[in-house]
Amino acid sequence: MLEGRTALVTGSTSGIGLGIAKALAAQGCHVMLNGFGDAGAIERTRAALAAEHRVKVRYDGADLTQSARVTALVDATVDQLGGVDILVNNAGIQHTSAVDAFPPERWDAILATNLSAAFHAIRRALPGMRRRGFGRIVNTASVHGLVASVNKAAYVAAKHGLVGLTKVVALETAGSGVTCNALCPGWTRTELIEQQIVARAQALGVSVEDGARDLLSEKQPSRQFVTVEQLGAVVVFLCSDAAAQLTGASVPVDGGWTAQ
Repeated sequence: MLEGRTALVTGSTSGIGLGIAKALAAQGCHVMLNGFGDAGAIERTRAALAAEHRVKVRYDGADLTQSARVTALVDATVDQLGGVDILVNNAGIQHTSAVDAFPPERWDAILATNLSAAFHAIRRALPGMRRRGFGRIVNTASVHGLVASVNKAAYVAAKHGLVGLTKVVALETAGSGVTCNALCPGWTRTELIEQQIVARAQALGVSVEDGARDLLSEKQPSRQFVTVEQLGAVVVFLCSDAAAQLTGASVPVDGGWTAQ
Protein backbone atom coordinates (compact mmCIF):
# COMPACT_ATOMS: atom_id res chain seq x y z
CA MET A 1 0.00 0.00 0.00
CA LEU A 2 2.79 2.44 0.85
CA GLU A 3 5.51 1.17 -1.47
CA GLY A 4 8.04 3.90 -2.21
CA ARG A 5 6.82 6.20 0.55
CA THR A 6 9.18 7.39 3.28
CA ALA A 7 8.33 7.70 6.97
CA LEU A 8 10.01 9.37 9.91
CA VAL A 9 8.85 7.84 13.20
CA THR A 10 10.17 9.43 16.37
CA GLY A 11 10.55 7.36 19.52
CA SER A 12 10.66 4.22 17.37
CA THR A 13 13.41 2.09 18.90
CA SER A 14 10.88 0.36 21.17
CA GLY A 15 7.23 0.24 22.18
CA ILE A 16 4.47 1.89 20.17
CA GLY A 17 6.87 3.68 17.85
CA LEU A 18 8.64 0.47 16.85
CA GLY A 19 5.28 -1.21 16.29
CA ILE A 20 4.29 1.64 13.97
CA ALA A 21 7.63 1.52 12.14
CA LYS A 22 7.24 -2.23 11.59
CA ALA A 23 3.70 -1.79 10.25
CA LEU A 24 4.78 0.90 7.81
CA ALA A 25 7.80 -1.11 6.62
CA ALA A 26 5.54 -4.10 6.05
CA GLN A 27 3.57 -1.94 3.61
CA GLY A 28 6.73 -1.11 1.64
CA CYS A 29 7.59 2.16 3.34
CA HIS A 30 11.21 3.26 3.87
CA VAL A 31 11.69 4.26 7.52
CA MET A 32 13.86 6.55 9.60
CA LEU A 33 14.04 5.26 13.17
CA ASN A 34 14.72 7.58 16.08
CA GLY A 35 15.10 7.07 19.81
CA PHE A 36 17.39 6.00 22.62
CA GLY A 37 18.69 2.60 23.66
CA ASP A 38 21.57 0.18 23.34
CA ALA A 39 23.40 0.90 20.08
CA GLY A 40 23.88 -2.78 19.24
CA ALA A 41 20.22 -3.62 19.84
CA ILE A 42 19.08 -0.68 17.73
CA GLU A 43 21.34 -1.74 14.86
CA ARG A 44 20.01 -5.29 15.01
CA THR A 45 16.45 -3.96 14.92
CA ARG A 46 17.25 -1.68 12.00
CA ALA A 47 18.97 -4.39 9.98
CA ALA A 48 16.25 -6.96 10.65
CA LEU A 49 13.50 -4.56 9.62
CA ALA A 50 15.29 -3.69 6.38
CA ALA A 51 16.00 -7.32 5.53
CA GLU A 52 12.53 -8.63 6.34
CA HIS A 53 10.64 -6.08 4.28
CA ARG A 54 13.30 -5.18 1.70
CA VAL A 55 13.06 -1.47 2.43
CA LYS A 56 15.58 1.16 3.43
CA VAL A 57 15.77 1.66 7.18
CA ARG A 58 18.00 4.28 8.75
CA TYR A 59 18.53 5.44 12.32
CA ASP A 60 19.18 8.84 13.85
CA GLY A 61 19.49 9.28 17.62
CA ALA A 62 18.58 12.97 17.67
CA ASP A 63 17.75 14.40 21.10
CA LEU A 64 14.25 15.77 20.59
CA THR A 65 14.50 18.20 23.49
CA GLN A 66 16.72 20.34 21.23
CA SER A 67 14.86 22.09 18.42
CA ALA A 68 17.91 22.22 16.15
CA ARG A 69 18.31 18.45 16.45
CA VAL A 70 14.67 17.91 15.48
CA THR A 71 15.15 20.04 12.38
CA ALA A 72 18.34 18.16 11.55
CA LEU A 73 16.49 14.83 11.95
CA VAL A 74 13.95 15.83 9.31
CA ASP A 75 16.74 17.01 7.02
CA ALA A 76 18.63 13.75 7.54
CA THR A 77 15.54 11.78 6.54
CA VAL A 78 15.24 13.82 3.35
CA ASP A 79 18.95 13.42 2.56
CA GLN A 80 19.11 9.68 3.26
CA LEU A 81 15.69 8.51 2.13
CA GLY A 82 14.56 11.16 -0.33
CA GLY A 83 11.83 12.91 1.61
CA VAL A 84 9.29 12.71 4.40
CA ASP A 85 5.91 11.52 3.14
CA ILE A 86 4.77 10.28 6.54
CA LEU A 87 5.67 11.90 9.85
CA VAL A 88 4.75 10.08 13.06
CA ASN A 89 5.45 12.20 16.13
CA ASN A 90 5.46 9.42 18.67
CA ALA A 91 8.30 10.16 21.11
CA GLY A 92 7.19 10.70 24.67
CA ILE A 93 8.48 10.67 28.23
CA GLN A 94 6.64 10.61 31.54
CA HIS A 95 6.96 11.70 35.14
CA THR A 96 4.29 11.34 37.81
CA SER A 97 3.95 13.72 40.72
CA ALA A 98 1.43 16.07 42.26
CA VAL A 99 1.46 19.54 40.72
CA ASP A 100 2.86 21.27 43.77
CA ALA A 101 5.73 18.78 43.95
CA PHE A 102 6.35 18.49 40.22
CA PRO A 103 10.03 19.17 39.39
CA PRO A 104 10.19 22.13 36.97
CA GLU A 105 12.98 20.49 34.99
CA ARG A 106 10.78 17.42 34.35
CA TRP A 107 7.94 19.69 33.20
CA ASP A 108 10.29 21.37 30.73
CA ALA A 109 11.65 18.07 29.43
CA ILE A 110 8.19 16.53 28.96
CA LEU A 111 6.81 19.57 27.15
CA ALA A 112 9.89 19.69 24.92
CA THR A 113 9.77 16.01 24.00
CA ASN A 114 6.02 15.37 23.88
CA LEU A 115 4.84 18.62 22.31
CA SER A 116 7.49 21.04 21.06
CA ALA A 117 9.37 18.34 19.14
CA ALA A 118 6.23 17.62 17.14
CA PHE A 119 5.88 21.28 16.23
CA HIS A 120 9.50 21.55 15.08
CA ALA A 121 9.25 18.36 13.01
CA ILE A 122 5.96 19.38 11.38
CA ARG A 123 7.24 22.87 10.61
CA ARG A 124 10.27 21.41 8.81
CA ALA A 125 8.55 18.53 7.01
CA LEU A 126 5.41 20.33 5.86
CA PRO A 127 6.82 22.37 2.94
CA GLY A 128 8.06 19.20 1.22
CA MET A 129 4.70 17.51 1.73
CA ARG A 130 2.92 20.50 0.20
CA ARG A 131 5.22 20.47 -2.84
CA ARG A 132 4.56 16.78 -3.46
CA GLY A 133 0.82 17.11 -2.83
CA PHE A 134 0.90 14.26 -0.33
CA GLY A 135 1.58 13.98 3.38
CA ARG A 136 0.40 12.08 6.40
CA ILE A 137 1.11 13.45 9.87
CA VAL A 138 0.16 11.30 12.85
CA ASN A 139 0.70 12.59 16.38
CA THR A 140 0.63 10.02 19.18
CA ALA A 141 -1.44 11.92 21.70
CA SER A 142 -2.67 9.19 24.10
CA VAL A 143 -6.07 9.15 25.79
CA HIS A 144 -4.45 11.77 27.99
CA GLY A 145 -4.85 14.15 25.08
CA LEU A 146 -8.60 13.80 25.69
CA VAL A 147 -8.97 13.20 29.43
CA ALA A 148 -6.85 13.76 32.51
CA SER A 149 -5.42 11.65 35.33
CA VAL A 150 -3.95 12.78 38.64
CA ASN A 151 -0.20 13.28 39.04
CA LYS A 152 0.39 13.67 35.30
CA ALA A 153 0.24 17.43 34.86
CA ALA A 154 3.01 17.78 32.29
CA TYR A 155 2.06 14.69 30.29
CA VAL A 156 -1.63 15.62 30.12
CA ALA A 157 -0.85 19.25 29.28
CA ALA A 158 1.52 18.20 26.49
CA LYS A 159 -0.89 15.64 25.04
CA HIS A 160 -3.83 18.06 25.13
CA GLY A 161 -1.58 20.55 23.37
CA LEU A 162 -0.73 17.94 20.77
CA VAL A 163 -4.41 17.40 20.01
CA GLY A 164 -4.80 21.16 19.55
CA LEU A 165 -1.75 21.33 17.29
CA THR A 166 -3.19 18.45 15.25
CA LYS A 167 -6.41 20.37 14.60
CA VAL A 168 -4.59 23.54 13.57
CA VAL A 169 -2.32 21.71 11.14
CA ALA A 170 -5.33 19.85 9.71
CA LEU A 171 -7.13 23.14 9.04
CA GLU A 172 -4.06 24.76 7.50
CA THR A 173 -3.45 21.81 5.16
CA ALA A 174 -7.07 20.96 4.26
CA GLY A 175 -7.42 20.18 0.56
CA SER A 176 -3.66 20.04 -0.04
CA GLY A 177 -3.26 16.26 0.01
CA VAL A 178 -1.78 16.47 3.51
CA THR A 179 -3.69 15.16 6.54
CA CYS A 180 -2.95 15.44 10.23
CA ASN A 181 -4.52 13.24 12.88
CA ALA A 182 -3.93 12.33 16.52
CA LEU A 183 -3.68 8.71 17.62
CA CYS A 184 -4.96 8.32 21.19
CA PRO A 185 -4.03 4.91 22.65
CA GLY A 186 -5.25 3.68 25.99
CA TRP A 187 -3.14 1.41 28.18
CA THR A 188 -0.55 -0.27 25.97
CA ARG A 189 1.92 -2.57 27.69
CA THR A 190 5.14 -0.83 26.73
CA GLU A 191 8.24 -0.13 28.80
CA LEU A 192 6.76 3.24 29.85
CA ILE A 193 3.58 1.65 31.21
CA GLU A 194 5.40 -1.32 32.72
CA GLN A 195 7.04 1.05 35.19
CA GLN A 196 3.60 2.21 36.34
CA ILE A 197 2.37 -1.38 36.61
CA VAL A 198 5.32 -2.37 38.79
CA ALA A 199 4.86 0.69 41.02
CA ARG A 200 1.16 -0.08 41.40
CA ALA A 201 1.86 -3.73 42.23
CA GLN A 202 4.36 -2.71 44.89
CA ALA A 203 1.96 -0.19 46.41
CA LEU A 204 -0.81 -2.80 46.57
CA GLY A 205 1.48 -5.60 47.71
CA VAL A 206 0.42 -7.84 44.80
CA SER A 207 2.08 -9.52 41.83
CA VAL A 208 2.94 -7.56 38.68
CA GLU A 209 0.17 -9.33 36.76
CA ASP A 210 -2.36 -8.47 39.45
CA GLY A 211 -1.07 -4.89 39.28
CA ALA A 212 -1.67 -4.91 35.53
CA ARG A 213 -5.22 -6.16 35.99
CA ASP A 214 -5.88 -3.49 38.60
CA LEU A 215 -4.58 -0.80 36.24
CA LEU A 216 -6.86 -1.98 33.44
CA SER A 217 -9.92 -2.27 35.66
CA GLU A 218 -9.58 1.33 36.79
CA LYS A 219 -9.73 2.92 33.32
CA GLN A 220 -10.12 0.50 30.39
CA PRO A 221 -13.53 -1.24 30.16
CA SER A 222 -12.28 -3.92 27.76
CA ARG A 223 -9.89 -5.13 30.50
CA GLN A 224 -7.38 -5.74 27.71
CA PHE A 225 -4.23 -3.89 26.75
CA VAL A 226 -4.06 -2.24 23.35
CA THR A 227 -1.28 -3.89 21.32
CA VAL A 228 1.41 -2.12 19.35
CA GLU A 229 0.36 -4.20 16.32
CA GLN A 230 -3.16 -2.80 16.53
CA LEU A 231 -1.82 0.74 16.72
CA GLY A 232 0.48 0.12 13.76
CA ALA A 233 -2.48 -1.05 11.71
CA VAL A 234 -4.45 2.09 12.58
CA VAL A 235 -1.54 4.27 11.46
CA VAL A 236 -1.30 2.36 8.18
CA PHE A 237 -4.99 3.09 7.62
CA LEU A 238 -4.49 6.79 8.40
CA CYS A 239 -1.73 6.85 5.77
CA SER A 240 -3.87 5.16 3.12
CA ASP A 241 -5.99 6.66 0.35
CA ALA A 242 -9.08 5.52 2.25
CA ALA A 243 -8.25 8.10 4.94
CA ALA A 244 -7.63 10.99 2.54
CA GLN A 245 -10.58 12.94 4.00
CA LEU A 246 -9.91 11.95 7.59
CA THR A 247 -8.06 14.90 9.05
CA GLY A 248 -8.07 16.81 12.32
CA ALA A 249 -9.41 13.79 14.16
CA SER A 250 -8.41 12.35 17.50
CA VAL A 251 -8.68 8.58 17.13
CA PRO A 252 -9.09 6.77 20.46
CA VAL A 253 -7.87 3.17 20.53
CA ASP A 254 -8.57 2.66 24.20
CA GLY A 255 -10.88 -0.25 24.94
CA GLY A 256 -13.69 2.17 25.79
CA TRP A 257 -11.75 4.38 28.23
CA THR A 258 -12.96 7.70 26.80
CA ALA A 259 -16.51 6.42 26.17
CA GLN A 260 -17.20 6.55 29.92
